[in-house]
Amino acid sequence: MRQIVKFFWVMGLSLQVLLAHAAPANIEGINFQPGGRVMFELNTTPHYRYFTLKNPSRLVVDFENTAAFKSNAQPPADHPIVVGVRSAVRNKTGVRVVLELNADAAANVAEFNKGQRLLLQFDLSATSAPTPKVAHVGKKAAEVAQKTSKPAKTAVRAKGRDIVIAIDAGHGGKDVGAQGGNGTREKDVVLAIAKRLESTVNRQPGMKAVMIRNGDYFVKLRERVRIAQSAKADLFVSIHADAFDDPSAHGASVYTLANKGASSQIAQYLANSENASDRAGGVEEHDDILSSVLMDLSNKAAKEASQHVGNKVLRSVKSAGHLHRSNVQKAGFVVLKSPIPSILVETAFISNPEEERRLNTRAYQDKMASAVFSGIMAHFKQYAPANTLFAQLQKSGKSALRVAAAGKKSKPVASKVAATPKSDVVAAGSSATQHVISRGDTLSGIARQYGVSMREIRMVNGMDDGNVKIGQVLQIPRSS
Repeated sequence: MRQIVKFFWVMGLSLQVLLAHAAPANIEGINFQPGGRVMFELNTTPHYRYFTLKNPSRLVVDFENTAAFKSNAQPPADHPIVVGVRSAVRNKTGVRVVLELNADAAANVAEFNKGQRLLLQFDLSATSAPTPKVAHVGKKAAEVAQKTSKPAKTAVRAKGRDIVIAIDAGHGGKDVGAQGGNGTREKDVVLAIAKRLESTVNRQPGMKAVMIRNGDYFVKLRERVRIAQSAKADLFVSIHADAFDDPSAHGASVYTLANKGASSQIAQYLANSENASDRAGGVEEHDDILSSVLMDLSNKAAKEASQHVGNKVLRSVKSAGHLHRSNVQKAGFVVLKSPIPSILVETAFISNPEEERRLNTRAYQDKMASAVFSGIMAHFKQYAPANTLFAQLQKSGKSALRVAAAGKKSKPVASKVAATPKSDVVAAGSSATQHVISRGDTLSGIARQYGVSMREIRMVNGMDDGNVKIGQVLQIPRSS
């Protein structure tokens, strides 16, 4: 017995020595992503733990054997949950990172690239509702309101949630995807198109984009589906630009999931190519999650929705350039194996010299993003998910939504569906309304609420940036 105790004592001491001499990790950066996600970038696999605190709301991540937090990045003003970041050395050998939140929220952690990327996914559905605040209007504002010849209108927020569009830029990180003859990498051009599509979606009242990846890093195929499901996406759109042995192959295509075989030889070839993404990223082929996901494919409504939105997008994409096939194609793409209505768009053949050149131009990227968005809009105007703003407008017979063209700043038309406003609003005259900033407010959300642009709000209030503070009173210009 004494020898056994001695053995484990020696082993424990040896482990401590090894840990003490292991090279410390560095936190190279922090990346704030849509949909309540935060990505930590490290130079090696860390040891860590995380927990939440209340009053005020925070999430704390303790990194052991970590030398430095090298990033000074702060979250954008419109991040849905994180409002600030601070860090400090902990116990001389570690780093504590504190994420300041605008509400209590649980989070899950996913590891990528052997733990060198940590993705925090906040559960936004469980966040506490903000407490409304009442604006105290001064005498001058009240006098202006009395002098106006027209009765002041109280701005309200429309009923209904946003339609969530999950945008998946194919490949990323060590998986470069297909490559053109001049060295163009698929992962780069599809990310550019995806970001333009994201911008267009987020300018549309009643819609919200969630990026599966918004930087150059690898995401496993099954994780792409998980992220979309976690964000409660209404549609999954995967953007690609693939290659074929024949350089004359050209044109855009739209795919949905095949129940059995692929609809063509090239469809099967492209599916095999895309499904090899996990192998390129160093991931085992076996995936027990997909087997459970496939059971959900019996959902007839999801299949029909995929086909309908695929037809709408294909028709719209036709106006942006040549089509490879005039019908929606079917193939066994792994990222389409999801209970969410899903389509995959091949924007062009990067193996075709002329299409490779076009893929690198902003004009073509804008045109393709705009075309995909127009098809998405056409689908949801006809089949809006329940409890969304689109559904409420359809029900009331109002058409207060309009398509925002890609690459252009538009002023969305404000909805007139009455609802309880997010915070108490007081009219300040015929040309402006006052909004008091409540917990959880963002400038982009306020702009969407009143149907005006962020730029207009900043100009009226003399703001240098998009940062707002609780209790701050903003003048909201009338939407045009």
